[in-house]
Amino acid sequence: MNLITPPSNHATPNSHSESLPQTDEPEQEGESHRLLPSPTSPKSEVALIQTTEKSDNDEEAAYEAREKILIADFELDSPNYSSVPPFSFKKLWLFTGPGFLMSIAFLDPGNLEGDLQAGAIAGYSLLWLLMWATAMGLLIQLLSARIGVATGRHLAELCREEYPNWAAILLWVMAELALIGADIQEVIGSAIAIQILSRGFLPLWAGVLITAADCFIFLLLENYGVRKLEAVFAFLITTMGLSFAWMFADAKPSKKELLIGLLVPKLSSRTIRQAVGVVGCVIMPHNVFLHSALVQSRKVDPNKKGQVQEAINYYSIECTAALFVSFIINLCVTTVFAKGFYGSEQADGIGLVNAGQYLEEKYGGGLFPILYIWGIGLLAAGTSSTITGTYAGQFIMGGFLNLRLKKSLRALITRSCAIIPTIIVALIFNKSESSLDVLNEWLNVLQSIQIPFALIPLLTLLSKEQVMGAFKIGPILEVSQQFISFPFLSHPCSEYHVEGKYLYAAVAPCNSSAFLIGIVVLLKSISWSVLAIPTEQY
Repeated sequence: MNLITPPSNHATPNSHSESLPQTDEPEQEGESHRLLPSPTSPKSEVALIQTTEKSDNDEEAAYEAREKILIADFELDSPNYSSVPPFSFKKLWLFTGPGFLMSIAFLDPGNLEGDLQAGAIAGYSLLWLLMWATAMGLLIQLLSARIGVATGRHLAELCREEYPNWAAILLWVMAELALIGADIQEVIGSAIAIQILSRGFLPLWAGVLITAADCFIFLLLENYGVRKLEAVFAFLITTMGLSFAWMFADAKPSKKELLIGLLVPKLSSRTIRQAVGVVGCVIMPHNVFLHSALVQSRKVDPNKKGQVQEAINYYSIECTAALFVSFIINLCVTTVFAKGFYGSEQADGIGLVNAGQYLEEKYGGGLFPILYIWGIGLLAAGTSSTITGTYAGQFIMGGFLNLRLKKSLRALITRSCAIIPTIIVALIFNKSESSLDVLNEWLNVLQSIQIPFALIPLLTLLSKEQVMGAFKIGPILEVSQQFISFPFLSHPCSEYHVEGKYLYAAVAPCNSSAFLIGIVVLLKSISWSVLAIPTEQY
């Protein structure tokens, strides 16, 4: 197996501190308000700051130094930067934010449609799969955060630096296709919510145009700082949580059936299609790129092991809490539709477009009609996910192409790539609800096809000591992650055989040791022979 040597312009976390011993501390002091006294003269400090700003402008970065959040007492707790200080709730609060932005992808309209279809057709029987799929997604997102913190670069930047040009361009195209597919689902979901809340007065294409304005909302919020943006997303997640919790309270699902569904795995030939949808909706390829960039919004020096380990610890706690909240919201949606429509005539025909109408017919109006509660929750899901899609598009385009464009221009380009095809879709499928649901299924297939192009580079780079230094994953964790990733990598083939015996034949051997060994060997050969290309001087 060939060793992958990093290009000359990419310094490893361990070697960087040796190659630049004189500029590290002045830069740290200039950006952290000099927590400790420095003998450096004012003129030299100004020169160093100007040099730092110049080098930052030479290469695309997820966040500029002035945008990053300083962590209080981050340096004073560990003077030698090699040990991790005790746990602090104050620091946890300062690190809270990126995980909740990332969790929006677990709550987008595509996920909600998968939830409601799973509940209506499979009842409570797939709740166990929703729980374990979320757990698998959590592990992958933890690795995404790990690579961002330990290297100081996000996944798109690392792919550009570690792979030849043709491979990096291929990965960029696949990431953009996945992002456009996800964005179409999210914008259509928001447009459906606007149509519901306007009682059908606004057509689907008008809702698409209104949703397009979120790009400008995003640009406005970004000017007020990272914490303000994170506060807005916290409000949207809270809105979703309250809306779907209200629906859960109105529907009163069976708690006994809910508990059995979580603890007892069940999978029949009739519910395989919904099972595939539940698993496939959990991992969004663009979300892997997004999370590795979001964690860089806090000022962490990748050359100081104590700071890196402490940041990874806090991000792990925050990410786990965020995905637990997303799991509860998805659980509420699934159980509401399981209680109301499982075994009914409408079960096979229910989708995102007509779900509100069926809810109103089933549960009636009441003090606050459940139709509007569903519409508010769907609008919050669509709005938040389209804004994070714009965010992810900036990181993906800037990281792969190293574009030094204004964020406003890049956001407009990213948003245009999704809005134009979405308007076409809205005009074509405006009067056909069933066709819109079929389109959504094909977009899920597109997402699934793109998953390996995000997971394989992630796992490959995480196992490279030249990239990760002391924070590379060990062989046991690497094998575990490859095995966990297999359901997502095999998902595209499964979509085409959901009604037959082929998918069951592929899923059934999961419990055998021979299957585990075969998957590990397969993924190892793919990751090293196809994408882990030795980098020459090119």
